[in-house]
Amino acid sequence: MEEGKNHTITKPDTQNSQDVTKYRPISLLNIGGKILEKRLINRINHHIHSTEFLKRKQYGFIPQTSTIDVIMVVKGFLHEGFSKGEITVTVSLDVEGAFKSAWCPSVLKNLRESGCPRNLYNLTKNYFIQRKATLATDNINIEREVSRGCPQGSCLGPGMWNIFYNSLLNLTFTSGTKIIAFADDLMILTSGKSVSEVENTANIELQKISKWAKENKARFNDQKSKVMLMTRRKRKERKDLEVYLNYKLLRQVKTMKYLGIIIDNKLTFREHITQVTEKCRKIIFALSKSAKLNWGLSHKALKTIYTGGIEPLLLYGAPVWAEIIEKTSHRKKLTRVQRLINIKVAKAYSTVSNEALCIITGLTPIHIKIKETAELYKIVRGNRHKNLLIDHDKPPKKWLHPAVRIIATDNKKRLNPNKYLHRWKQVGKGCRSRHSHNTAENPNRKTDVQNGYQMYQQPGGSLCNPKGAGIYTNHYNKRRRQSSNCAYR
Repeated sequence: MEEGKNHTITKPDTQNSQDVTKYRPISLLNIGGKILEKRLINRINHHIHSTEFLKRKQYGFIPQTSTIDVIMVVKGFLHEGFSKGEITVTVSLDVEGAFKSAWCPSVLKNLRESGCPRNLYNLTKNYFIQRKATLATDNINIEREVSRGCPQGSCLGPGMWNIFYNSLLNLTFTSGTKIIAFADDLMILTSGKSVSEVENTANIELQKISKWAKENKARFNDQKSKVMLMTRRKRKERKDLEVYLNYKLLRQVKTMKYLGIIIDNKLTFREHITQVTEKCRKIIFALSKSAKLNWGLSHKALKTIYTGGIEPLLLYGAPVWAEIIEKTSHRKKLTRVQRLINIKVAKAYSTVSNEALCIITGLTPIHIKIKETAELYKIVRGNRHKNLLIDHDKPPKKWLHPAVRIIATDNKKRLNPNKYLHRWKQVGKGCRSRHSHNTAENPNRKTDVQNGYQMYQQPGGSLCNPKGAGIYTNHYNKRRRQSSNCAYR
């Protein structure tokens, strides 16, 4: 039985609202429950990633993925449609309640279809039984049984949500439709040659999604869901759309904020640059009250505030919109913001040029920093890194089981990981059997199992250590390596 204490947090810009949805409940669990959840979800995630049960359409709560990856996929789909002279309808759907709307029978059904081991399935099934939530205020204490949803703040919630949402992403859509999700943020892209074609296709796809929501007891908020018509055609044609969700007309917009980046109907990112620079200007003007010429914050403090607070705002999503800084108007907006903080850091006059201020303060010009961020993303995420001598991330499907503890040998002797895994399974997944000490009968057993193995060190790189895989690597000297250490704890 799991018990959680709920604490409510008011959502931004909803202080004056009388609606109960302005509160965000955060569930606090006991330490024992969190440890159990962590160990359970690590094993379930290992099974899901190794079998590739989750489709590539989901990017949220997935190792080695980010919001930039999602928007780059959206951008690629839109550019492909623009190059063919097609029209694209973009629909952004908001799940009402999100985590709390995850229906437990649907989660268990998807988990069973993934071929989950019986012990993990039974433990997950028992986890959803006899759950209680407590809400305590100044003089009121309410306790209720919970029959659906994953509590926000739990270790198990994100993984269970991905399993629940996977059946939606596996629906069959038309060839001109692409569906992408980041956690509960769902985007449907439909391209076609005419407005009527994409409008009809979008309505058909939303009917499939509405049917799935009804079968899985989920609800999409039609008030927060939006639709946008994207095209670069110059011909005169109909611009209004009639796209329905739950028999209600969705609101059509010309700009849409998706995962922190504002997308307009022509994919120019002009509105995004304007809003980001305006937000940073307000921050800098607020700092100017405490950073005067002869007193106030020092130049080191201001530089730290810029590099830690303002620069990340300017660089967010740079790989997506980096090419637009070639236009002088966009570059000037970004340079003005950097120049404002440079003057404060250098304690200089307002007539000093930004190039001179960057030399004095030691800050990289913002347009160069944007190009650097975009180029680094291409190297790490693109196909150009294969021949470079850099550290590479091991894909999640190749991560070892979280229960495995790897004892590395010295640098002179390296074992083949595939050979180790084969030997690891033969002897009971690393546990020392009663015959494991008998090296006369099987001399390889002691070498492979008791001494452990060390993962390959790629040329030019360091020892790979996939974070989050539950791997523990330690170096033993020759004397300690002779002792009987078990590779599985």
